[in-house]
Amino acid sequence: MSGMHGAVEDYLTLRRALGFKLADHGWLLRDFARYLERAGATVITTELALRWATGSVGTQTWCAARLSVVRGFARYLHTLDPATEVPPAGLLTYRRRHARPYLYSDADIGRLLSAALDLTPAPRAATYYTMLGLLAVSGMRVGEVLRLDRDDVDLSNGLLRVWVSKFGKSREVPVHPSTVTMLARYANLRNEAYPRPKHPSFFLTTRATRPDITVVHKTFRLLCRRAGLEDPNTPGRPRIHDLRHTLAVRTLLDWYADGVDVQARLPWLSTYLGHVEPSSTYWYLWAAPELMAMAAERLETTLGELP
Repeated sequence: MSGMHGAVEDYLTLRRALGFKLADHGWLLRDFARYLERAGATVITTELALRWATGSVGTQTWCAARLSVVRGFARYLHTLDPATEVPPAGLLTYRRRHARPYLYSDADIGRLLSAALDLTPAPRAATYYTMLGLLAVSGMRVGEVLRLDRDDVDLSNGLLRVWVSKFGKSREVPVHPSTVTMLARYANLRNEAYPRPKHPSFFLTTRATRPDITVVHKTFRLLCRRAGLEDPNTPGRPRIHDLRHTLAVRTLLDWYADGVDVQARLPWLSTYLGHVEPSSTYWYLWAAPELMAMAAERLETTLGELP
């Protein structure tokens, strides 16, 4: 392993030990190290970092994100080797934009679950059916669901334990009795199919291992096509994460329709979803025109009642 490749692994190990997940940093920095190797460079320079960041096919936002990853690595290396140049901030600017979520109807979710049941073999079908059903009714992140171990699923009390998720937060997620029934049924099928699993994961692949998130996303795309959800005339491509968005939006819509104090209840939803603060949950107001209309109507009524 060359010096730069070794430095990348040391940097990733250090950052992850501090609690950073660095989902994309690994493959990006390894690619950058190979780029420096091909260029015959032994130290990072701003010119090489910029050339690598902008050499990718993608948007300006993506190029800026690539350069940001290198900046963090370069700052670390600069403390070990002062010859390392740290690319200055602002070389590539971008404005972060949220992808417009696809809001699933009950019929959409029903078709997705039906498509999951058609997968083969039967244990794979059961895994995806239960996993997608849980995502739809719990609002959990897909990574949180995949990281569930059997000990994290408390069927007796209807609780799911999420350990050190996004932003380093852990929480308990209560689920409805019907969801408990669904999870218990899956657990029985799983134990029958895999009596000696290789991993403590609650959800298992046909190899009795924890599902890989890349494979899950690929399978979800297949299910969307089979369910007829990828309509080229419909704006917004359905994503698995949009099941979480849909639950949040529906919850807010129900609260507005019931006339409850949404402002007071928003911290509840924020805690349930695992957001750092309620301001992160406010973004869902933008996701649906109905929510924007209801929020505006509530504000107008409130202002009209002021002296």
